[in-house]
Amino acid sequence: MIDTPIFPNDIWKERFLRSIVSHSFGLEARDRFRTGMKIAILFLIVFLASCSVHKKMTTLSAASLVEDVARASYKQSDLGVIRMGMPAYLMLMDGMVESWPDNERLLISAAQAYSSYAAAFVGSDDTALRDPLLLRAKVYALKALEQRGISEPLTSPFDQFEHQVGQTKRSDIAYLFWAASCWGGWIGARSTSITAVAELPRAEALMRRALILDETYHYGGPHLFMGVLYASRPQVAGGSLERSRQHFLKAIEIGQGHFLMTHVYYADTYARKVLDRELFVATLKKVLDTPADVVPELTLMNTVARKKAEALLEKADEFF
Repeated sequence: MIDTPIFPNDIWKERFLRSIVSHSFGLEARDRFRTGMKIAILFLIVFLASCSVHKKMTTLSAASLVEDVARASYKQSDLGVIRMGMPAYLMLMDGMVESWPDNERLLISAAQAYSSYAAAFVGSDDTALRDPLLLRAKVYALKALEQRGISEPLTSPFDQFEHQVGQTKRSDIAYLFWAASCWGGWIGARSTSITAVAELPRAEALMRRALILDETYHYGGPHLFMGVLYASRPQVAGGSLERSRQHFLKAIEIGQGHFLMTHVYYADTYARKVLDRELFVATLKKVLDTPADVVPELTLMNTVARKKAEALLEKADEFF
């Protein structure tokens, strides 16, 4: 078999991407999205099954296409379209990881996809769906860490784990950040489990290293993580509302107020904890007053943030 790209040229690739994720709305967009994802699955089945010798090359080509689809989806504001398409996307990621299980790029992308889908589209009351998604995200993230030189991140002695984390470099930032985020998301969903909570220091160590290597990564994401962490912990366990506030404000500063999910967490975890209704309402109204597409690649997450802000504001009388 001769190695050839899935598409003959960029024009065909662009047409395919447009058929998958359209920025128009309504039934027509949904139909195109369903059709596009079916075509994507068909492409992968044919190409991955046709020649095992060239499987990795084919998987790499498909991974590049799927990343393009992901980038296009970030600019989508129709949550219904993304919600319908994400399960097929996750299946594609599973298939590519199975084809190339030691590729850290695929592993961390799959982890991010599973964790993001659970956070954005699955309610906390639907644990039957949410928990397996978060577990899959954690498993993929830990495998990605192993490929980056952190051996047995879940079971190794903590001193050894910390030492290996401390040896990571700036080029590892994406793996540290997303592994900590996925791991922390899984722990947060199992906060009543002593076994799960016992893993938190490892996730925290990853994010603290990310904070040192690049505090600006993902719109100040390391500061956002630490803000939530300090607000969620009791003071006797190292929690600090003042440190939480400082981290949140730093994340907002770095993100220039464009990453609206930071404001949502600031209101939900800090403002509620200090019983500051005025801050709670003002912060969430800031979210609603900011266009979701203030930064095009944040449109999807900002749309989710606006939806969450509306839901929280409706419960203000219950919280205060």
